[in-house]
Amino acid sequence: MLLPMSPTDSMFLLGESREHPMHVGGLAIFTPPDGADAAEVGAMFAAAAASDEVAPLFRKQARRSVTTLGQWGWDTATDVDVDYHVHRNALPQPGGMLELTTLVSRLHGAALDRTRPLWEMHLIEGLADGRYAVYTKIHHALADGASAMNLLRRSMSEDPTRRGMPAPWQPAAPVTDPVRTEPAPSTPASLRGLPGQVLRGARSAAGEVAGLAPALAGTVDRAFRAEGGPLSTRAPHTMFNVPIGGARHFAARTWPLERIRLLAKHADATVNDIILTMSAGALRSYLHDLGALPAEPLIAMVPVSLRPNTSGTDSEAAGGNRIGVLMCNLATHLPDPAHRLDTVRTCMREGKHALRAMSPTQVLAMSALGAAPLGIEMLLGRRGPQRPPFNLVISSVAGPGTPLYWNGARLDSLYPLSIPVTGQALNITCTSSDDELVFGLTGCRRTVPNLHPMLDHLDTELDALEQVVGL
Repeated sequence: MLLPMSPTDSMFLLGESREHPMHVGGLAIFTPPDGADAAEVGAMFAAAAASDEVAPLFRKQARRSVTTLGQWGWDTATDVDVDYHVHRNALPQPGGMLELTTLVSRLHGAALDRTRPLWEMHLIEGLADGRYAVYTKIHHALADGASAMNLLRRSMSEDPTRRGMPAPWQPAAPVTDPVRTEPAPSTPASLRGLPGQVLRGARSAAGEVAGLAPALAGTVDRAFRAEGGPLSTRAPHTMFNVPIGGARHFAARTWPLERIRLLAKHADATVNDIILTMSAGALRSYLHDLGALPAEPLIAMVPVSLRPNTSGTDSEAAGGNRIGVLMCNLATHLPDPAHRLDTVRTCMREGKHALRAMSPTQVLAMSALGAAPLGIEMLLGRRGPQRPPFNLVISSVAGPGTPLYWNGARLDSLYPLSIPVTGQALNITCTSSDDELVFGLTGCRRTVPNLHPMLDHLDTELDALEQVVGL
C-alpha cells in the first residue's frame, strides 16, 4: 500500500527530467582519527556497505499506479541493494579541491534511478592531504536541506572516541535510555472532552480559511510596494533566467564562521543578512565583468525552514519538505556595499515581520503563491515568456554547532550542492559547521560555465563589508 506524498514533494518528481535532475547533495570531508589514514576510513565505510541494514527513510521508493490515480506515493522497499547505492571513486593526481569538485560536478549532473530508493553515496579517496571525502545525493522529494542536515547529525557523534557507529544510510544506534513513554489510555473524562476538541479544531480551521484573504491582500500589497515578503511581482531578466541543460558545475569556499558572526554583530544584522549581502556583491561584480549587469536589482528567493527546532528522531526520520519563502531585494544596482547591506537587512526584517503576522497555514499558502512561477516552469520544463519574479535561490542551512565525528574521523567541512532549474541556472546554498561557513555554488555548466570568479568576488565583498563597519 502506497503512503500519500505531499504536493510539494511530488512537484520535484513531476518536474524532473534527464536535463533537470531534482536532487540535492552534500560533500563531506573527513580527517582520519589519530594514527589512521584515509584508507582505513574508506574501509570502515566499505564494511558498512557490506551490510544489508538500511534505515526506513532510505528504503522509501517513489511509485504511482492506477489505484492512486497516477499520483505519486511512497512505498517501502523490502530489499535494498546497498552495493548499487554506495559507490567508490578515486581522484586523479594531485587530488586537490579542484579535482574533487570536478568529480562531484559530474556526479551531481546524473539523475537518480526512480526504480530504486532515491539516494546515492560516493566514497572518494585520493585527496593529497590525506583526508577522505563522501559525496551524497538524495532526491528533493525525499528530503529538504534541513531534514538532510538532521540526518547528518543523527549519524555522527560529538565524542571522538566513539566507535561502532552506523553509516548514514543505516538505522541509528539504539538509545541506551530505558525509559519509555507510553500513551495514556482513554478515560471517560477525556472522551467527554472530545466533542469540544473537535469543535475547537473546526473553528480553528474556519479561522485559517477566513484569514487567507487578508493575508493575501497584505502580501500582494507588499509585493507591489517592493517591500519584503513571500511574493515578488517582477525581477530583471538576467543570464541566469534561461533554459538549462543537465550538466552541472560546482564551486565552493569556506570562511571562518566567527568572522561572519562578528561582522553581523557590528552591522546590527543577522548571519543570513551577511550571506545575502555577500552574494549580492559577488553577483554584481560577476555580471558587471561579463557586461551583463541589469539596471534593476536582482531578486532572490530565500527559503525559510518551517521545521520545529528539535533534534527528535521523529522529525529527522520524516524527511520531505517543510519550507516557506521570502523574497529579498539584493540591491545589485547600487555600487556602495553599505547601501546594499542596508537594503538587504531592511527587506529581510520586513519579510520576517510579515511572516510572524501569519499562521503556519497562511505562511505555507503565501509561500506557495510566491514560488508558483518556479513550480510552473519546473513542471513545464521550459522558461515562460514573462519576466522572472525572482532571479535565483539563495538558501542557508544551519549545521552542527560543535565538532562531529564518525567513528573517530572528524567532519572538517560540509559543502552543499543544490538544484538549478529551468529559468534559474544558478543556486547559492550555505551551510555552517562549528567553526566554518561554507558557500556552495551550483550552476548549469552550459549557462554558467565558470563559477570560480564568483568565489573571489565573495571574498572581496566580505572585505568591503568589514571596512564599512570598521573591522
